Amino acid sequence: MLKRLKQLSSDLVIENRYWQYRHDRYTQPDGDEGEYFYVHTPGSVMVIPVTEEGKLVLVRQFRYLNQREGLEFVGGGVRGGLSPEDAGASELKEEAGLVATTMEFVGEFNPMNGVTDELCKVFIAKGLVHVDASPDASEEFELVELGRDEFCDLIRHGEIWDGMTLAAFSLYSEIYR
Repeated sequence: MLKRLKQLSSDLVIENRYWQYRHDRYTQPDGDEGEYFYVHTPGSVMVIPVTEEGKLVLVRQFRYLNQREGLEFVGGGVRGGLSPEDAGASELKEEAGLVATTMEFVGEFNPMNGVTDELCKVFIAKGLVHVDASPDASEEFELVELGRDEFCDLIRHGEIWDGMTLAAFSLYSEIYR
């Protein structure tokens, strides 16, 4: 059986409104003391909007760190004491200008378990109604509707490359084959 790694201390290095960068000291498997730097967040959400025709709704946006456009499901951080479902509904309205009559929880994943303790909860949104989008000043979105085969083709051609979108689609695919 693997040894549990015991936290000895945890210090905040820096924080912003999205996450904290932390420095922990812990007991390593060999008994020595180690240190770990990581990003702590209150969690995130991904929402897979599905139209009545079965099309997947994604948002196209420019991703600063990669200096290229990304085609992704709606998503964002859980903030302000919202539940993950409420955070997902908020992101859906903000980014895609959509409100859903149903939000079905389909699973969760850690987007990068060596770097963050974040857990991303994934929801499928149905019964979509268009409303005015309200993106942050730093965001700009274009809606794209894709059939499942089109979506998979874009993955194969490297046009859908966001890891969280790929993980969310994997959970979706387990339920909706």
